[in-house]
Amino acid sequence: MFNYKEFTKRNEGYIMPEVQEKIKNTRLLIAGCGIGSTIAESAVRLGFQKITLVDADIIELHNLNRQDYSYSDVEKPKVLALQNRLLAINPEATIEVHNDWVSSENAEELVLNADIVLDTIDFLSLEGITSLHDQCKIQEKPVISAVSAGWGAAALYFPPHCESSFRALFGVPEHGEVSHLSYVNTFKSFIEQLSANLEPDIIEALSKAFTIMKDGKPCPASQVAPGAFSVGALAMSIVVRILSGKHVAEAPDLVLLNMNDICTNQVVRLQEHIY
Repeated sequence: MFNYKEFTKRNEGYIMPEVQEKIKNTRLLIAGCGIGSTIAESAVRLGFQKITLVDADIIELHNLNRQDYSYSDVEKPKVLALQNRLLAINPEATIEVHNDWVSSENAEELVLNADIVLDTIDFLSLEGITSLHDQCKIQEKPVISAVSAGWGAAALYFPPHCESSFRALFGVPEHGEVSHLSYVNTFKSFIEQLSANLEPDIIEALSKAFTIMKDGKPCPASQVAPGAFSVGALAMSIVVRILSGKHVAEAPDLVLLNMNDICTNQVVRLQEHIY
């Protein structure tokens, strides 16, 4: 029989008992189950048991280089394959699935049934992202937007009553429809703000994607597994800090996890012992 206390035993020391209890009872909404799949697995292994998954996409072979799926999952709906994976880890978890895109029609209800929202929606769905953030602001729910950035990850945290907003940061009008806007131009302006902090290969890959998408063609941007799994680690670290009452940088500040920088600059010189 599944034993939650035994399952989370190795969290002790890093997660206090009262925080673990919050984790057990906090309702997470994960909007977007591509890169969001790494967040979902990290969440369930930390002990989150109430998770809602939203995505209408199916798994393709090119997803397997960085998303939390297997070859046998190809051509299956992402939400169903991810639900099965999470329940295989914790069979007592409540994993609700919506095989649908986030939209202005369903965003209100989805956010209503969540305590913390995690946004990894594909930026091609500008309407879906905007509707999700609008509802989080209206309902005063915290939302974390997380993306992979080459070998690392980046995240924006919008707490309730945050002075900043998704619309303001991405140059979207404060109110109204966004269907007439170009997602390419909107996202490109955001990346340009980060260009000084991103590796040249990331800028080159994104520039190539933008060029193709301007022709109206879908173009999955290049992504690698270390970056994707960095998203899961970063997003869940932020969530646990929120539940612990610890400080988290808020939007418009961006949390950037640069693995290349960490590998070369953030090092500790150890003393050698020669016998």
